[in-house]
Amino acid sequence: MIGPSGTVRVMVATKPVDFRKGMEGLAMLVREHMKADPFSGAVYVFRAKRADRIKLIFWDGTGLCLFAKRLEDGVFRWPKIEDGVMRLSAAELSALLEGLDWRRVHAARETVVPTQVG
Repeated sequence: MIGPSGTVRVMVATKPVDFRKGMEGLAMLVREHMKADPFSGAVYVFRAKRADRIKLIFWDGTGLCLFAKRLEDGVFRWPKIEDGVMRLSAAELSALLEGLDWRRVHAARETVVPTQVG
């Protein structure tokens, strides 16, 4: 996928939005409802009322990007619908975009580096 790396901030609007909105309309929602800067480099994720559609906007350093996807079979897994914003990791976003249950993605365990051989 073109886009976010492992260190990107991902913000999800938990309430469905009007999917007729383009990148300018979604950027306005980021500013007004999410109280964030759409040009910060974070990825902002929006859902339609129908859970099979998703839109993302993000600033790549040269312009505002819009990514849209519709699943042909199945639905995206979403958090409970409420007003608010939640954060996802890059791995959770990748799972969400694949139509997988992102809640089952866990952070990598930290491995203790040995101080002595053997």
